[in-house]
Amino acid sequence: MKRYDIRWAALDPARGSEMAKTRPVVIVSLDVLNAQLRTVTVCPLTTQLHPGWRSRLGVRVGRQDAEIAVDQIRTISKTRIGRRLGSLTDDEARALRRLITEMYGE
Repeated sequence: MKRYDIRWAALDPARGSEMAKTRPVVIVSLDVLNAQLRTVTVCPLTTQLHPGWRSRLGVRVGRQDAEIAVDQIRTISKTRIGRRLGSLTDDEARALRRLITEMYGE
């Protein structure tokens, strides 16, 4: 599992307003952590688009428009992770790092 990979993940059971069901996620934890821990930190993807939300980053996965929900970032067990769908481009990864820093950084 590599940083910026897009993979299927089983997010159920969810509580409250957490994103649920099996859906694509982007792995955002560092590769050094991914190699050592039994968990990964991910941002789920959604096809319910909210272009005006500053907490979302628009991407294209396969032939579908989606948004990376940075406001839904969470750490999950690697046992929830499924097959790989692809990975972010360098530009998308850079934009995602910027957005995570804006939301959770200094």
